[in-house]
Amino acid sequence: MTSTTTPALRVMRILSTLLLLATGGIHLFLVFDGVGGVLGVLFVLNAVAALVLAIGMAALRGRLLQSATVLSLLFLIATLGALLLALTVGLFGITEVWTFTLVPQTVVVESVGIVVLAVTTVLVLRGGTPGRR
Repeated sequence: MTSTTTPALRVMRILSTLLLLATGGIHLFLVFDGVGGVLGVLFVLNAVAALVLAIGMAALRGRLLQSATVLSLLFLIATLGALLLALTVGLFGITEVWTFTLVPQTVVVESVGIVVLAVTTVLVLRGGTPGRR
């Protein structure tokens, strides 16, 4: 991180990275726990995307960090939105129930992740591009 990186931003980037990894880990666990078919493939893709975004949050700087932060926030919003749709009206013909493995934990992790990534996004975008100061 550059000398213009604030301690608050450093902490928020670490938390964002951990929450992205947790989200991806939950989805990968569910695949190994028996979720298969189209949903299993989507869960594997979710885990891979979460890993790539987590690496981006930890390693990128400047405009690339801004992009990774915004994409990570949108990713968690979409992931939580898909789960909530599956819990209510169904998604791709799949209807989920609250008692399924890790559903309540996933809602909590992704909700906290959205809040943390929203704060991180504001800090990153407000700071401009640290590498060009």
